[in-house]
Amino acid sequence: MPKRIQITEEELISLLAKHDMKGMNILYDNYSAALYGVIFRIVKTQEIAEDILQDVFLKIWNNFSQYDPGKGRLFTWMVNIARNQSIDKVRSKDFVNQQKNQSLDKTVSFMDLDKSTAYNPDTIGIRELVGKLDEEYRKIIDLIFFEGYSQSEAAEKLNIPLGTVKTRSRSAIIKLRQQFEKAEKNQ
Repeated sequence: MPKRIQITEEELISLLAKHDMKGMNILYDNYSAALYGVIFRIVKTQEIAEDILQDVFLKIWNNFSQYDPGKGRLFTWMVNIARNQSIDKVRSKDFVNQQKNQSLDKTVSFMDLDKSTAYNPDTIGIRELVGKLDEEYRKIIDLIFFEGYSQSEAAEKLNIPLGTVKTRSRSAIIKLRQQFEKAEKNQ
């Protein structure tokens, strides 16, 4: 794992504005994992996510003059680029056709991954505990933790205020923690 270089956002922006390769290296080392996570959550395929990540950094490098610090933080700007690139890819005809025409080997390996117990909420009883929650909490937990939505995306999907999503998700986590502790004591 590469060592992260500590630098202020202002210093990083200055390096990138000058097209200084040191700035790009720092940017990649410090932010590539987070951007990859955003991309992978959308495209759900490692190889495609890696390709999009390269495209995102290329776009950041080539279009850095369009970044306006007055409109938001650098990371937010980069996340928007990553999300837009990912969404464009998922909506493309090429991607849709590729998903329809997966080989049998890939389908079998996906089925094997579904049965993996490395991190399967069903095998440790989390889904069962979530199922015991009131519907208003269960919907939010399903969206945020099992489907990978952000809190703001969940608020939009459920058509409720962001503050309500935050409050309900916190309450749900507290209730889940209590249920989990109770279940452990009973074992």
